[in-house]
Amino acid sequence: MTTSAKSVHFDDNNMWLALSDGRTLGVPLAWFPRLLHATPEQRQQCELSVNGIHWEALDEDISIAGLLAGRGDATAPTKIAA
Repeated sequence: MTTSAKSVHFDDNNMWLALSDGRTLGVPLAWFPRLLHATPEQRQQCELSVNGIHWEALDEDISIAGLLAGRGDATAPTKIAA
């Protein structure tokens, strides 16, 4: 069974997803800088699909599988300790 997003909404600090399996998932906007710096109107301009969420104007794609695995922005550089 694939879990998908049924709806998405935002507060000042989080993105909230209602999932098809009945769970609600809250994710910090700090995990996704493009969403963090977007206007509320830009955040609402998203498309839900079976696999995730897409924001055309923000060039942002977030997979539900990645969110459930606890992954944030995959485009951010990874910090490696020396």
